[in-house]
Order: sequence, then structure tokens, then C-alpha cells
Amino acid sequence: MSDTDVAEILKLPAEERLRLVEIIWASLVTEPSSVPLGDAHRAIIDERVAEHARNPDDVVSRDEVLAEARRG
Repeated sequence: MSDTDVAEILKLPAEERLRLVEIIWASLVTEPSSVPLGDAHRAIIDERVAEHARNPDDVVSRDEVLAEARRG
């Protein structure tokens, strides 16, 4: 993608730029292994997996998370 392409995209209204972001994000989700994972993110994932291994019963259900988010 050229700098000219980027400049043209940045001229689009916010709603159209957001739609492009949604399209790009959806394309990345279909191939998660193609998205690089930084060391900091890998460390957080490793930490959370280890915490779950230490306390496997200390979990929050999906429904509880969604309910909390809706209250938020």
C-alpha cells in the first residue's frame, strides 16, 4: 500500500474508516496465527494460563462477564 493510498483512506469520513477497520479486523480473526504476538502479550497469556492451572475452579462464566459488561 502506498503513502498515497493511506492518505486517501485518511480523507474518508470516520464512519467509512471504521468500516474498513472492521473489515480488516474480520480478516485477521480468520487467521489468528498470522498475527504476530509480542513478548509482553505472550508473558501475560503465560501468566494467566499458569494462574488457571493453580486455581482451575476460580473462573467467571461467559454469562457473568457479559452481565457485568452490560451493567457497566
